[in-house]
Amino acid sequence: MASPVTPPRGMRDLLPADKAHREHVLGVIRGVYRAHGFDEIETPVMEDSSRLHAGLGGDNEKLAFAVMKRALTVDDLKAAERPLDLADLGLRFDLTVPLARFYASNRAKLPGVFRSIQIAPVWRAERPQKGRYRQFVQCDIDIIGEPGVLAEIELITATSEALEALGLRGCSIRLNDRRLLTSMLDVLGFAPETHPQILITLDKLDKIGTEGVLAELAERGMPAEAVAALREVPAFAGFGAEAGFTAATEPAAEASGHVTAESIAAALPAGVDAAAVADLAAIAAAVGPRARLVFDPFLVRGMGYYTGPIFEVAHPELGYSLGGGGRYDGMIGRFLGAEVPATGFSLGFERLIDLVPPAVAQGEGDAALLHDRGADPARLMALKSLLIEQGVRVRLAAKPKNLRGALDQLAADGFGRFAIVGSDAPAHPDALDWRPLERSA
Repeated sequence: MASPVTPPRGMRDLLPADKAHREHVLGVIRGVYRAHGFDEIETPVMEDSSRLHAGLGGDNEKLAFAVMKRALTVDDLKAAERPLDLADLGLRFDLTVPLARFYASNRAKLPGVFRSIQIAPVWRAERPQKGRYRQFVQCDIDIIGEPGVLAEIELITATSEALEALGLRGCSIRLNDRRLLTSMLDVLGFAPETHPQILITLDKLDKIGTEGVLAELAERGMPAEAVAALREVPAFAGFGAEAGFTAATEPAAEASGHVTAESIAAALPAGVDAAAVADLAAIAAAVGPRARLVFDPFLVRGMGYYTGPIFEVAHPELGYSLGGGGRYDGMIGRFLGAEVPATGFSLGFERLIDLVPPAVAQGEGDAALLHDRGADPARLMALKSLLIEQGVRVRLAAKPKNLRGALDQLAADGFGRFAIVGSDAPAHPDALDWRPLERSA
């Protein structure tokens, strides 16, 4: 019986046209980020297992692929109390934990405020489904060392411009602050130790609605007075099915110019964190027309390391986010022993790529030489070399019987012209009969 030849489940092969499309999109994203002053770095695909399971990655830690220690013996297997005892490394499940370790390792060589780009694959033991893979690319920008909202403003602006450069219209960025969430729960009367459970339930608001959230909180045994107080929060009471994924404090989504300290405070109970309200208002005022912001007081973001503003990209055609991020001031201190402010924004490339129409990759000057079987190899290579010297991309291919199919494939691969080379190949490509390549319908 033949061995399976498909890739591992949740991973994919990429054909040349798919790879070219992905590289084009990545090039656009990189270009925008570099224009905003970010520098690209690279980190190893593996990190120490203890670092990946240090409580920084939330539920993603449970999805990390472990790499077994070398030269394990039967005695090692018997002595292990848990599977991770057999692993010393693991594949990274995101790019934030590696960045924190990178900064701690290289701080002396980096500027005081460091703006990084990381575009690379990560791995999670997900249950594969549409838009969710076990190997996928993340596009991250982070700013380390800037304690103020200037960092969030730069990240949101750069990300919005990258989406705009890709032709994605109608995107909005949902904005909240973890300080607002926790202070709201305190004001409503939920005990601090119950906050993580409550946030998990609130994160389902756009899926199960207000009544579903209230019922689940009651089932979790939360105080009836606190649950009743949540019902009266203006933003919660006004949340309707029509608001959909981009829940806002007014019907439909607000423009960033309407996200003010007054509108934020009006959506929440009195007594919430005033500094967080001021920070969100400052972000919205500075971003202005550069991005469409929506204040969503029930945006949670699942990662437990967020400490301040958080954000997600919403698209009108999708029921899930295209990316997100936030401030994580406490993470780098875990590695460095000194607190360092940090905030980041990540685009989910695998979700985004399906929304970007393939670019017209066909280059008019890119040339294919379809040669007869009897053509002189030395003459063919001489022609190819002359074209390459002119900056032309060249492909040599034997002329097939099915010429139409071969021409379609060449056009799909991005070639813009072709010439047929017989056994009496000329000495210079200018003497060839060049014809344009057009993909058939």
